[in-house]
Amino acid sequence: MSATALQTTVFPVRISARQTTGGSAPVAPLVTHCSNCHLRDLCLPCGMTGGDVERLDSLMFGRRRVPAGQTLYRESDSFQFIYAVRSGTFKSSLMLNDGREQVSGFHMAGELMGLDGVAHGAHASSTTALEDAEICAIPYAHFASVAASNSGMQHVVSRLMSREIVREHSLMVLLGTMNAEERLAAFLLNLSQRLKARGYSASEFHLRMSRAEIGSYLGMTLETVSRTFSAFQQQRLLEVDKRHIRITNLDGLTRAFETRVH
Repeated sequence: MSATALQTTVFPVRISARQTTGGSAPVAPLVTHCSNCHLRDLCLPCGMTGGDVERLDSLMFGRRRVPAGQTLYRESDSFQFIYAVRSGTFKSSLMLNDGREQVSGFHMAGELMGLDGVAHGAHASSTTALEDAEICAIPYAHFASVAASNSGMQHVVSRLMSREIVREHSLMVLLGTMNAEERLAAFLLNLSQRLKARGYSASEFHLRMSRAEIGSYLGMTLETVSRTFSAFQQQRLLEVDKRHIRITNLDGLTRAFETRVH
């Protein structure tokens, strides 16, 4: 597992201020296009030709702000949109039968959410903003219509689905074969690489998720997460100040992850 873990008539789609993206808040018209977005190399247009990106621009994606703590969509909500994160951080989760929340993923700028709704027409998880955030709402039916007769767009859809499969597989490996230190090291290295790809520091960052949420995602108790952070500090791999993390020994942290991977 990598420490890193988707020439036809275009149908213009305009989302009015009265329409919503699965919640109660309105969607504002898109101000910037995919073609000139600073996240284009990480988001939906990645790998597209100029002509295909222009087709994306013609779809007129909706755009909205999501305040910290607000849920973008919930389990069993009707699936209409996939969402591209423009800024901020989100968590995806589902509710277990005993009432506990199981975190299934964290999403940051340039990443897509909502593909869990493609299979059955309803979302299989809930997604909530961990900080003030902004998203683009991509109407899936119209996007799929354009992709149906355009090989470049079909490749994009396939890539999106493949990325979800890889993410799920990576999580299964993470939870099934690693001890606590390896799981947390893999999580921090993955976060570090994703932040670096977005132009941020790879060695110093602020965690937007709580230790309980990290534990839920990694299959660890809150106590084990806290104890493992302390162990990494004692090994001089990290400096931790509440949610502020500074990786002081990247090679050592990588070795902690690679112990069982290679």
